[in-house]
Amino acid sequence: MTAALSLTGLPGIPLIAPGDDLAAILGAGMDAAGLSFAPGDVLVLAQKIVSKAEGRYADLAAVVPSPRAVALATEVDKDPRLVELILSESTEVVRHRPGVLIVAHRIGVVMANAGIDHSNIPHPEGTEQVLLLPEDPDASAERMRREIAARFGAEIAVVICDSVGRAWRNGTVGIAIGVAGLASLIDLRGERDLFGRVLEVSEVGTADAIASAAGLLMGEGAEGVPAVLMRGFVPPRPGPARDAAALVRDKRIDMFR
Repeated sequence: MTAALSLTGLPGIPLIAPGDDLAAILGAGMDAAGLSFAPGDVLVLAQKIVSKAEGRYADLAAVVPSPRAVALATEVDKDPRLVELILSESTEVVRHRPGVLIVAHRIGVVMANAGIDHSNIPHPEGTEQVLLLPEDPDASAERMRREIAARFGAEIAVVICDSVGRAWRNGTVGIAIGVAGLASLIDLRGERDLFGRVLEVSEVGTADAIASAAGLLMGEGAEGVPAVLMRGFVPPRPGPARDAAALVRDKRIDMFR
Protein backbone atom coordinates (compact mmCIF):
# COMPACT_ATOMS: atom_id res chain seq x y z
CA MET A 1 0.00 0.00 0.00
CA THR A 2 1.31 3.44 -0.93
CA ALA A 3 1.29 5.91 1.94
CA ALA A 4 -0.03 9.40 1.15
CA LEU A 5 -0.51 12.50 3.25
CA SER A 6 -1.93 15.90 2.29
CA LEU A 7 -1.42 19.29 3.94
CA THR A 8 -3.64 22.23 3.00
CA GLY A 9 -3.22 25.75 4.33
CA LEU A 10 -6.66 27.25 4.90
CA PRO A 11 -7.00 30.49 2.91
CA GLY A 12 -8.56 33.75 3.94
CA ILE A 13 -8.05 33.49 7.70
CA PRO A 14 -8.31 37.11 8.90
CA LEU A 15 -6.34 38.76 11.68
CA ILE A 16 -7.85 37.35 14.85
CA ALA A 17 -9.10 39.57 17.68
CA PRO A 18 -10.05 38.69 21.26
CA GLY A 19 -13.44 36.99 21.43
CA ASP A 20 -13.55 36.00 17.76
CA ASP A 21 -15.47 32.82 16.93
CA LEU A 22 -12.46 30.82 15.82
CA ALA A 23 -14.43 27.69 14.90
CA ALA A 24 -16.67 29.69 12.54
CA ILE A 25 -13.65 31.40 10.97
CA LEU A 26 -11.93 28.05 10.43
CA GLY A 27 -15.11 26.65 8.90
CA ALA A 28 -15.13 29.55 6.43
CA GLY A 29 -11.49 28.77 5.63
CA MET A 30 -12.44 25.17 4.89
CA ASP A 31 -15.19 26.39 2.55
CA ALA A 32 -12.72 28.69 0.79
CA ALA A 33 -10.38 25.73 0.28
CA GLY A 34 -13.23 23.63 -1.13
CA LEU A 35 -13.02 21.22 1.79
CA SER A 36 -15.25 19.92 4.54
CA PHE A 37 -14.14 18.35 7.80
CA ALA A 38 -13.99 14.55 7.74
CA PRO A 39 -13.33 11.98 10.46
CA GLY A 40 -9.60 11.42 10.90
CA ASP A 41 -8.58 14.92 9.80
CA VAL A 42 -6.02 16.77 11.89
CA LEU A 43 -6.45 20.54 12.19
CA VAL A 44 -3.20 22.28 13.08
CA LEU A 45 -3.48 25.79 14.51
CA ALA A 46 -0.74 28.32 15.06
CA GLN A 47 -0.52 29.25 18.73
CA LYS A 48 -0.96 32.93 17.92
CA ILE A 49 -4.49 32.71 16.58
CA VAL A 50 -5.55 30.74 19.64
CA SER A 51 -3.85 33.19 22.01
CA LYS A 52 -5.36 36.16 20.16
CA ALA A 53 -8.88 34.72 20.27
CA GLU A 54 -8.42 34.08 23.99
CA GLY A 55 -7.20 37.63 24.57
CA ARG A 56 -3.80 36.59 25.90
CA TYR A 57 -2.27 40.04 25.44
CA ALA A 58 -0.16 41.87 28.00
CA ASP A 59 0.93 45.51 27.92
CA LEU A 60 4.54 46.05 28.94
CA ALA A 61 3.64 49.62 29.87
CA ALA A 62 1.60 48.22 32.78
CA VAL A 63 4.27 45.81 34.06
CA VAL A 64 6.33 46.68 37.12
CA PRO A 65 9.48 44.53 37.16
CA SER A 66 10.59 42.87 40.36
CA PRO A 67 14.17 43.16 41.66
CA ARG A 68 14.80 39.63 40.38
CA ALA A 69 13.60 40.58 36.90
CA VAL A 70 15.73 43.74 36.89
CA ALA A 71 18.85 41.78 37.86
CA LEU A 72 18.22 39.03 35.29
CA ALA A 73 17.40 41.59 32.58
CA THR A 74 20.84 43.11 33.05
CA GLU A 75 22.45 39.71 32.48
CA VAL A 76 20.43 38.85 29.37
CA ASP A 77 20.19 42.39 27.94
CA LYS A 78 16.39 42.39 27.75
CA ASP A 79 13.63 44.75 28.86
CA PRO A 80 13.07 44.16 32.62
CA ARG A 81 9.32 44.35 32.07
CA LEU A 82 9.50 41.56 29.50
CA VAL A 83 11.67 39.52 31.84
CA GLU A 84 9.08 39.99 34.59
CA LEU A 85 6.39 38.56 32.30
CA ILE A 86 8.66 35.68 31.31
CA LEU A 87 9.27 34.81 34.95
CA SER A 88 5.55 35.02 35.74
CA GLU A 89 4.83 32.50 32.98
CA SER A 90 7.65 30.13 33.99
CA THR A 91 8.57 27.67 36.69
CA GLU A 92 12.34 27.68 36.16
CA VAL A 93 15.12 29.57 34.42
CA VAL A 94 16.97 26.81 32.58
CA ARG A 95 19.77 28.71 30.80
CA HIS A 96 20.63 32.31 30.09
CA ARG A 97 23.28 34.45 28.47
CA PRO A 98 23.25 37.89 26.81
CA GLY A 99 20.37 37.89 24.34
CA VAL A 100 18.99 34.49 25.37
CA LEU A 101 16.64 33.49 28.18
CA ILE A 102 15.51 29.84 28.21
CA VAL A 103 12.83 28.88 30.72
CA ALA A 104 10.49 26.04 31.57
CA HIS A 105 7.00 27.33 30.86
CA ARG A 106 4.16 26.58 33.25
CA ILE A 107 2.86 23.98 30.77
CA GLY A 108 6.23 22.19 30.93
CA VAL A 109 7.74 23.14 27.58
CA VAL A 110 11.32 24.42 27.70
CA MET A 111 11.53 27.41 25.37
CA ALA A 112 12.93 30.89 24.88
CA ASN A 113 11.14 33.80 26.56
CA ALA A 114 8.25 31.57 27.73
CA GLY A 115 6.86 31.84 24.21
CA ILE A 116 6.07 35.54 24.68
CA ASP A 117 6.25 37.36 21.36
CA HIS A 118 6.05 40.85 19.81
CA SER A 119 5.74 39.78 16.17
CA ASN A 120 2.60 39.57 14.01
CA ILE A 121 0.40 41.25 16.62
CA PRO A 122 -1.23 44.70 16.68
CA HIS A 123 0.43 47.49 18.64
CA PRO A 124 -2.24 50.10 19.44
CA GLU A 125 -0.91 53.60 19.99
CA GLY A 126 0.19 54.14 23.57
CA THR A 127 0.68 50.43 24.29
CA GLU A 128 3.57 47.99 24.13
CA GLN A 129 1.66 44.78 23.57
CA VAL A 130 3.07 41.29 23.67
CA LEU A 131 1.27 37.97 23.25
CA LEU A 132 1.42 35.09 25.74
CA LEU A 133 0.76 31.42 25.14
CA PRO A 134 -2.78 30.16 25.76
CA GLU A 135 -3.50 29.65 29.45
CA ASP A 136 -3.98 25.90 28.90
CA PRO A 137 -3.23 24.83 25.32
CA ASP A 138 -4.42 21.25 25.80
CA ALA A 139 -7.77 22.54 27.05
CA SER A 140 -7.91 25.00 24.13
CA ALA A 141 -7.33 22.14 21.66
CA GLU A 142 -10.04 20.05 23.30
CA ARG A 143 -12.54 22.93 23.18
CA MET A 144 -11.85 23.42 19.48
CA ARG A 145 -12.16 19.69 18.79
CA ARG A 146 -15.59 19.66 20.47
CA GLU A 147 -16.67 22.83 18.64
CA ILE A 148 -15.79 21.30 15.27
CA ALA A 149 -17.64 18.09 16.14
CA ALA A 150 -20.74 20.00 17.28
CA ARG A 151 -20.86 22.41 14.33
CA PHE A 152 -19.61 20.29 11.46
CA GLY A 153 -20.37 16.74 12.60
CA ALA A 154 -16.82 15.41 12.22
CA GLU A 155 -14.60 13.83 14.86
CA ILE A 156 -11.20 15.32 14.10
CA ALA A 157 -7.98 15.89 16.02
CA VAL A 158 -6.60 19.33 16.87
CA VAL A 159 -2.96 20.30 17.35
CA ILE A 160 -1.85 23.75 18.53
CA CYS A 161 1.72 24.42 17.51
CA ASP A 162 4.47 26.88 18.29
CA SER A 163 8.03 27.30 17.00
CA VAL A 164 11.02 26.54 19.21
CA GLY A 165 14.76 26.07 18.95
CA ARG A 166 16.31 22.74 19.93
CA ALA A 167 19.37 21.45 21.69
CA TRP A 168 21.97 20.16 19.21
CA ARG A 169 20.39 21.87 16.18
CA ASN A 170 20.22 25.28 14.52
CA GLY A 171 16.90 26.69 13.38
CA THR A 172 13.37 26.56 14.72
CA VAL A 173 10.72 23.92 14.09
CA GLY A 174 7.10 23.53 15.07
CA ILE A 175 6.18 21.54 18.15
CA ALA A 176 2.80 20.68 19.64
CA ILE A 177 1.89 22.64 22.76
CA GLY A 178 -1.76 21.57 22.75
CA VAL A 179 -3.28 18.31 21.50
CA ALA A 180 -6.73 16.76 21.47
CA GLY A 181 -8.14 13.72 19.71
CA LEU A 182 -4.96 11.83 18.89
CA ALA A 183 -2.09 10.03 20.59
CA SER A 184 0.54 12.74 20.93
CA LEU A 185 3.18 10.17 21.92
CA ILE A 186 3.16 6.57 20.74
CA ASP A 187 5.22 4.02 22.64
CA LEU A 188 6.71 1.34 20.38
CA ARG A 189 8.84 -0.26 23.07
CA GLY A 190 8.42 -4.02 23.09
CA GLU A 191 7.50 -4.20 19.42
CA ARG A 192 9.86 -5.62 16.79
CA ASP A 193 11.72 -4.03 13.89
CA LEU A 194 12.01 -5.42 10.35
CA PHE A 195 14.57 -7.96 11.51
CA GLY A 196 12.71 -9.09 14.60
CA ARG A 197 14.79 -7.12 17.09
CA VAL A 198 12.79 -5.87 20.07
CA LEU A 199 12.56 -2.07 20.23
CA GLU A 200 13.80 -0.84 23.60
CA VAL A 201 13.61 2.97 23.51
CA SER A 202 11.48 3.92 20.50
CA GLU A 203 8.73 6.43 21.18
CA VAL A 204 7.19 8.47 18.36
CA GLY A 205 6.41 12.14 19.03
CA THR A 206 3.42 12.02 16.70
CA ALA A 207 2.00 15.45 17.52
CA ASP A 208 5.39 17.17 17.22
CA ALA A 209 5.90 15.59 13.79
CA ILE A 210 2.47 16.85 12.70
CA ALA A 211 3.22 20.34 14.01
CA SER A 212 6.57 20.45 12.24
CA ALA A 213 5.05 19.33 8.93
CA ALA A 214 2.33 21.98 9.14
CA GLY A 215 5.00 24.58 9.92
CA LEU A 216 6.31 24.22 6.38
CA LEU A 217 3.10 25.87 5.16
CA MET A 218 2.61 28.23 8.09
CA GLY A 219 6.05 29.81 7.83
CA GLU A 220 7.63 32.16 10.37
CA GLY A 221 7.06 35.60 8.87
CA ALA A 222 4.33 37.24 6.81
CA GLU A 223 2.95 34.09 5.18
CA GLY A 224 -0.41 34.48 6.92
CA VAL A 225 -1.29 30.76 7.01
CA PRO A 226 -2.18 30.07 10.66
CA ALA A 227 -4.32 26.97 10.06
CA VAL A 228 -3.44 23.79 8.19
CA LEU A 229 -5.57 20.72 7.53
CA MET A 230 -3.74 17.40 7.47
CA ARG A 231 -5.54 14.52 5.80
CA GLY A 232 -4.51 10.90 5.43
CA PHE A 233 -2.51 10.62 8.62
CA VAL A 234 -2.39 7.06 9.97
CA PRO A 235 -0.62 6.58 13.31
CA PRO A 236 2.20 4.00 13.50
CA ARG A 237 -0.21 1.98 15.60
CA PRO A 238 -3.46 2.71 17.45
CA GLY A 239 -3.11 4.35 20.82
CA PRO A 240 -5.23 6.23 23.33
CA ALA A 241 -5.61 9.98 22.88
CA ARG A 242 -2.95 11.80 24.87
CA ASP A 243 -2.34 15.51 25.32
CA ALA A 244 0.75 17.60 24.63
CA ALA A 245 1.80 17.31 28.26
CA ALA A 246 2.76 13.70 27.50
CA LEU A 247 5.54 15.02 25.23
CA VAL A 248 7.36 16.88 28.00
CA ARG A 249 10.37 14.91 29.25
CA ASP A 250 10.54 14.50 33.00
CA LYS A 251 13.24 16.75 34.45
CA ARG A 252 14.77 13.78 36.25
CA ILE A 253 15.84 12.21 32.94
CA ASP A 254 16.40 15.42 30.98
CA MET A 255 20.17 15.63 30.45
CA PHE A 256 19.91 19.31 29.45
CA ARG A 257 18.32 20.41 32.73
